[in-house]
Amino acid sequence: MGRERYALLFQPGVYGSATEPLMIQIGYYTEVAGLGQSPQDVRIMGKIEVYNRCFEKDPYQDGKFIPTDNSEEGLCFALNSFWRGLSNLSIQIITPGYQDTCRATAMFWAISQAASMRRVSIEGGDVSLMDYCSNPAYASGGFIADSKIGGKIISGSQQQFLTRNSNVGEWSGSAWNQVLLGVTGAPADDSKYPDPAITTIESNPANRERPWLYVDDAGAYNVFVPAFTSDTKDTSWSLNGGTPGKSIPISDFYVAKPGDAVSEINEQLSAGKHLLLTPGVYDADESILVERADTVVLGLGIATLTAVNGAVPLKVSSQPGIIVAGVTFDGGLTLSPVLLQVGALGDPLTSNGDPNNPITLSDVYFRIGGPHIGKSNVCLEINSNHVLVDHTWVWRADHGVEDFDKSDGFDGDNERWATNTGLNGVIVNGNDVTATGLFVEHFQEYNLCWNGERGRVFFFQNELPYEPPSQAEWTADDGTLGWAAYKVSDAVTEHELWCGGVYCYNRNNPDVVTVNAFEVPERDGVVLNRIYTRNLSGPGTIQHIVNGVGRSVTDAEKGPFYVIQYP
Repeated sequence: MGRERYALLFQPGVYGSATEPLMIQIGYYTEVAGLGQSPQDVRIMGKIEVYNRCFEKDPYQDGKFIPTDNSEEGLCFALNSFWRGLSNLSIQIITPGYQDTCRATAMFWAISQAASMRRVSIEGGDVSLMDYCSNPAYASGGFIADSKIGGKIISGSQQQFLTRNSNVGEWSGSAWNQVLLGVTGAPADDSKYPDPAITTIESNPANRERPWLYVDDAGAYNVFVPAFTSDTKDTSWSLNGGTPGKSIPISDFYVAKPGDAVSEINEQLSAGKHLLLTPGVYDADESILVERADTVVLGLGIATLTAVNGAVPLKVSSQPGIIVAGVTFDGGLTLSPVLLQVGALGDPLTSNGDPNNPITLSDVYFRIGGPHIGKSNVCLEINSNHVLVDHTWVWRADHGVEDFDKSDGFDGDNERWATNTGLNGVIVNGNDVTATGLFVEHFQEYNLCWNGERGRVFFFQNELPYEPPSQAEWTADDGTLGWAAYKVSDAVTEHELWCGGVYCYNRNNPDVVTVNAFEVPERDGVVLNRIYTRNLSGPGTIQHIVNGVGRSVTDAEKGPFYVIQYP
């Protein structure tokens, strides 16, 4: 939960060798990326890995989170392996002689939310999305895009995972929700679903890969901005001519660093510059304003904008082609109305979206609490039409290091309901918005509220809040028990969801009940495909999956239970 941020950037070349492989373990707030124009321009001979985090004893013992130093004994898992990334390079897997027999069996990428792998080529072995060399091997979701894995991907205990526009030698295993969207080598979609719980969708209807920084043959820095494409499959860089798009010289960017005033950033944006956020935490006491079509805002090393004095850290106008990528947003001590606003509500420009050049949000992450007390009514508000959201984790903190009064020996878990306040994770008011990879968790009312027409979501993952102190505080004004995680407004006539899961764990009050995980209008144009609920590990009840349909999950019957299609 610290303020350190890191980007490890590799110039084109070969690193490591068959006899002296380069071994990297990626930690928190770290991004490892190649600076080539193609993933093949940076070659790593060795491994780039994430292992389980180990504890001497159960860190959630007695309802308290008590981390300890890494230990070879005790509980180990990847459930907290957040906020890191790997992109734009190739890896030839080589195992050094000092690794034990188990570690030699694969390259381990045991991650959970807010950890993306993009534009990576891996050959010479298997890739495991869980760390089975220490137990239990729990992992809780991740995202791979535009990548090629020549060997086997072992998903194992990954609760849910989205892989899109990639090429895999073989996909092995499933837990509750594995989605392969536009993936060559994916298993055929099985009519026996959810056994296995793998969904294969032949092509991705809406795609724009994340921009990347690279060095050209003359040694100059540029940012490559991929074009929007539709109905795509496999990697973009395997196409003849490589990824379609354009290069922007670094001279057209304002290269910001922590401590820069927002007023200076806005002056540069107004002058026609794009924005590159170097690694660090930026305190935003007013809004960064992105108002020009096709402006790129690119963060490196999990660059973070923290709201100060109730500000909205970033406002994006309803202009086509604006891209925000690789940026994390933190709520501040004073309540903000929203952390990232795309288009002003009621702005006439919202009707001017371009379906062939949508506003695009890639790897944008949000937190309410965690490193400090945080407050925001909404994290992400989309008022514009024709927006593409490609991978986001929107999280109201259920654990962290906030400055609570611990004089009574209490670690704060029961206080977050009153201090880390966030009503909604995502509100979508615009039409024709597509999302690939929505992770939205722990908000105090609807986690996701969709009011726009013709929305499409491929993959949704949610945990309801752990800590409602009473049923009265988890009851809507109309008397409904709890708020659905996924709410489509009654007026919507067209909406489609593929593969959504909602989990419960009422840690602080076992009697709290949520009546529906999903609530949608009952009409033919609103379709939910392959949705489910699951009780995670103890107290908590979700009575129905959607609109009174589907089995209850409880402490006694944890599920997962599925509705294959609704209606």
